[in-house]
This record gives sequence, structure tokens and C-alpha cells, in this order.
Amino acid sequence: MKVITANFVSCAVKECKTSAASFPLHFNDAELELSEVDFQPEFIRNVLPRIDWEALRTTANELGFPSLPETKPEGEALDNEQTLKDLHRLLLETQVMEGRLVCGTCGHSYVIKEGIANFLLPSHLV
Repeated sequence: MKVITANFVSCAVKECKTSAASFPLHFNDAELELSEVDFQPEFIRNVLPRIDWEALRTTANELGFPSLPETKPEGEALDNEQTLKDLHRLLLETQVMEGRLVCGTCGHSYVIKEGIANFLLPSHLV
């Protein structure tokens, strides 16, 4: 599961839909793998407005990445190649191979196995 994906998912449990704590889901016991992907600065520039920056900062911190700036890069900061490369590495090259995503509201764990997160809920949580 690429790190970028975690920025677009929240807990699927019905009671969590209205809770702010159900996003972002928190990584636990994450085993990371870096896989090189061609640098795509335009993709990063285009996807950045859709990224929840505070959630990304939380995720990066939980995964042990260096602290991201407090504010989302905008304007001229998006011309800085190193900034774009750092975001590219975090969002597109970092993959969680094993671990869990845990909801901050209900505590439900979504297992990640072989890089795939299982978002199917048991029947008692649907």
C-alpha cells in the first residue's frame, strides 16, 4: 500500500463516518519497502492540492520520516526540485508491505498483507 493511498481512506465502520478521529487511519507495526519510481514532478504538483497536509504529516511521523513542514508547499515552493523529490519518495516510492491501519475512533484494525490493505468489515461492524 503506497503512502499516498492512506491520505484518501478513512474508517469504513458506520459509526465512524461522522467522527474526525476516523481520519487519518494510523499505521501500526508497518514494514516499509522503498521501490524506485520515475520522478514525476508534475504529478506531485497536481496531487498536492488534494492531499490533506495534516494527515500526511501524521502519517509521515508515524512511519519515521523526517518532519514535513507545518504548511503545505505552494507557489514557488513547488519549483523546488528537492521538495518535490522528497514528497515523491514519501508518497509514491514508500510502500507499506505488512502492518495495520487503525481507526482513531473505534480502534478497528485493517490488516495490510503483501502490500494490500483489507478494508472488508466483519458483519457485526457493517
